[in-house]
Amino acid sequence: MKRYTTLFCLLAVLTFGFQSCTDNDDVATPKDLQINDFIWKGLNVYYLWQDQVPNLADNRFNNTNEYNAFLGNYTPEALFDALRVSKTIDRFSWIVSDYTVLEQEFQGTTKNNGIEFKLTLDPTDNTKVLGIVTYIIPNSDAASKNIKRGEIFNGINGTTLTLSNYSSLLFSSAVNYTINFADYNGIAVTNNGKSIAFTKTTLDENPILVNKVFVSGGHKIGYLMYNGFYSNYDSLLNDAFGSLKSEGITDFVLDLRYNPGGSVLSATRLASMITGQFTGQVFAKLTYNSKKSKSNSTYTFPDKIGTSTINSLKLTTVYILTTSSTASASELIINGLQPYIQVVQIGDKTVGKNQASTTLYDSADFRATNRNPNHKYAMQPIVAYTVNKNGFGDYQTGIVPTVTQKETASTYGVLGDSSEPLLKTAISKITGTTKFAQQKAEKPFEEISDSKSQDNRGGMHFE
Repeated sequence: MKRYTTLFCLLAVLTFGFQSCTDNDDVATPKDLQINDFIWKGLNVYYLWQDQVPNLADNRFNNTNEYNAFLGNYTPEALFDALRVSKTIDRFSWIVSDYTVLEQEFQGTTKNNGIEFKLTLDPTDNTKVLGIVTYIIPNSDAASKNIKRGEIFNGINGTTLTLSNYSSLLFSSAVNYTINFADYNGIAVTNNGKSIAFTKTTLDENPILVNKVFVSGGHKIGYLMYNGFYSNYDSLLNDAFGSLKSEGITDFVLDLRYNPGGSVLSATRLASMITGQFTGQVFAKLTYNSKKSKSNSTYTFPDKIGTSTINSLKLTTVYILTTSSTASASELIINGLQPYIQVVQIGDKTVGKNQASTTLYDSADFRATNRNPNHKYAMQPIVAYTVNKNGFGDYQTGIVPTVTQKETASTYGVLGDSSEPLLKTAISKITGTTKFAQQKAEKPFEEISDSKSQDNRGGMHFE
């Protein structure tokens, strides 16, 4: 596959994003404005909605003094927010003060205690927040503790989680803290007296959590739970598909319920692992703003990862499990495959991220080389809109499943077990039985976030 790198083409004129200032005024950008200068110039060139933000217009400033005065009104974070289109349109751009952390997160490396969870409003008090454990990362601190999927917690170090404090309590730089657990009986949330101390460590998460085969009703069903599109694990993912292929599976269930996205390149490779009969054909198209239209690109189904042949299953139907945490590159898989094979989506409606981002650094061409040594800020703005072979990409409100089945606190089940509700439904669809998982009638928790969206491990992005 041809790997497209046009996103990072050198720009002929990047000394200033607006030509009039460089022609008429030689006043240099003060050192204390270097970060803000980088933010404005990067967004002026790459931001998908640049033409909808008046303060990013090429002719916004008459001279450099006026430009510098504008920059001086903001902190870097405030400027970045001020230059975004409305947050109802752009929900996914962000800025960081340390690009090293960002780069690690995109490869699944975080300071983490190993608990992945969803955050919901307390159904009995919508000012309070509950965490629900979705899975435990192997080889983490949490993996050695008495904690399991589906448990509820409502406090940190004895302090109840609320809308105003949950972020600072759960996602602080603190390495050691205690989580306080609770029970919910459908009527009330009550502390159950269970508290466990956890320690955050530098943790590398292999996104392949489960890879196994079920034999049912004459079918050999492959099941793979894949929790992040981290390109440094693509060879291991290919090995996992090699194992499934050697088992002679007849059907395949791909579990993306907690996958927030990641590398576009990894998505194209995964698509070829599922299929394999469409090498060289269009998987996805990306469209940039009018200033970067020459970067509009097409991603095709590859047949290799480097020099290694992709292990392809050549399927004509795939079953994909989703939740409201399924986003970005995970949605790209669904949308990109739909013109070619039958995609049976089971679970909840997805997030609705039909856009891609890239990392911009403070350098002459916004790439990682020759970065400004005076700071470590980087941006991850939305720069492109994605569509499939047929030009469809209108799923910003989420992709609706073929079979709707929401996870609830009482029906989580054990991941990778054939009786787990979503997987059980997939197996039932494959085998033609009617043994669909029955859901209890209970008020669903209102989700507000999850652990991965808080530390930037997701988001469709370019290498």
